[in-house]
Amino acid sequence: MSRMPVDKGIIGKKLGMTQIFNQTNGSVVPVTVIEAGPCSVIQKKTQDNDGYSAVQLGFIDYTEKREKKIIKPLKGHFDKAGISAKRHLKEFKLKNAENLNVGDKIEADSFKEGEKVDVTGMTKGRGYSGTVKRWGHGMQSSTHGVGPVHRHSGSLGANSDPSRIMKNKKMPGQYGHEQNTVLNLEVIKIDKEKNIIAVKGAIPGPKGAIVFVRSAIQK
Repeated sequence: MSRMPVDKGIIGKKLGMTQIFNQTNGSVVPVTVIEAGPCSVIQKKTQDNDGYSAVQLGFIDYTEKREKKIIKPLKGHFDKAGISAKRHLKEFKLKNAENLNVGDKIEADSFKEGEKVDVTGMTKGRGYSGTVKRWGHGMQSSTHGVGPVHRHSGSLGANSDPSRIMKNKKMPGQYGHEQNTVLNLEVIKIDKEKNIIAVKGAIPGPKGAIVFVRSAIQK
């Protein structure tokens, strides 16, 4: 997430994708549905005490069974705030952080339809992958003696000089499960009662993934 202060921020859960019909021209708009909040302010950072202004938000209560497994320092953190333990925490640098207090609620209706937002999440993990899937390399010929290595890497570099593979060569390896941010997505619809935000386009992660929504920093 950006270290620049933003107007708004909230923690959400990706519910999936659907489509909405534009009331003006009847066109179909693909949207991602996010359950955004309600989030509680767990901690407040101030310029005097911490050198910057920010708030720490908490999202989704622990179940009674899982709450027994919370480590004591974290439990004390929630007890100090007087708030039930939350499963997900995230700090946001907000421009209006000074106006918020511990215990305040931030809900989906803090955003407005037509507003631009940035969404951060973890991409789907795809495990150990070859170069064709990971980097989009072309496949080798299907004939002329290639054998059962059509998706293998081709030449990796010169042989006599420098007689080694250069750094940063695109190779097979772990693909996915990394943080990614999609910028400037338009908020198409807000459902205050269900705490739903529908944004135009796709966002990182599978269904049920935790995402962080903030006001767009590049407008």
